[in-house]
Amino acid sequence: MSESKYESKITSAPCSAAQIYRVLSNMENLERVREFIPQDKVQEMEVSADRVRMKVDGLAQKITIAIVDRIENDTVKFGAEGIPMDANFWIQLKEVSPTDTRIKLTVKADIPFMFKMMVDKKLQQGLDQAAEMLAQFPYSQWGS
Repeated sequence: MSESKYESKITSAPCSAAQIYRVLSNMENLERVREFIPQDKVQEMEVSADRVRMKVDGLAQKITIAIVDRIENDTVKFGAEGIPMDANFWIQLKEVSPTDTRIKLTVKADIPFMFKMMVDKKLQQGLDQAAEMLAQFPYSQWGS
């Protein structure tokens, strides 16, 4: 196993860090976007404020993604259970102004060496896409 660290490009969201943090630090907000989650890839999703548990296509058991640490208006850190490797990821926020917050995603995972070359590029691309998506999300429209 080789611990690998991936960082997204830094993106900019047109709102405050507090608005973004309020949405991302509560997993129950996933209920608001459930309709956009591909039903053929994710089933049996159970959501609470601190975790989401689901059956993901291609994995034998349910996985859990849980918030393991929060730093108000700064960082939300997640851990994953039920996947075939140790992994965690976090979202960092840096408010430049009340209408400009920078977002960066970081993933740390113990990836078996034989898979690392296969997943490196796809994981980096996925992380950059997720950062872009988070930057475009309408946080100001979600009161809490």
